[in-house]
Amino acid sequence: MKKIIIFLAIVVIIVSIISYIYLTNKTNYEIAKRENYQFESYYNQEILGTEIATIINKAVDNNSKNEIKKDNKGKYIENNENSIKVDIKFTDNNEVHNMEAIYTNGIENFVKYYGDIYFKCIKIDYHKNTNKIKYLLFEQITE
Repeated sequence: MKKIIIFLAIVVIIVSIISYIYLTNKTNYEIAKRENYQFESYYNQEILGTEIATIINKAVDNNSKNEIKKDNKGKYIENNENSIKVDIKFTDNNEVHNMEAIYTNGIENFVKYYGDIYFKCIKIDYHKNTNKIKYLLFEQITE
């Protein structure tokens, strides 16, 4: 009788552990899916510079909320979990600027000069550990 009780206790523990792992993974997947949607909707879409400013603000807010550290140049350091970086490629001078530079120089200035210019998200990368978006690249498509 004792062996049956021990066997059943072990089965219950194993089922509980498997259920916990499954539910945790499912929850993490749903969270990543919900967080990614706000950025994935821009992929291969033409959007104005004003929306780029909104995306930069969201990314900076996300990094601040998740306490992503910065290097000595003021750039966010990727943490393989929930950091987000945004780069913008300007075709009029063929340069790529990161979101930190644009944010530091003032989103208002970016909107002033590029608010009515169209951009397109041409690349999205994901964190391998969490499947959350880690990088977005936007390219200027009008001048």
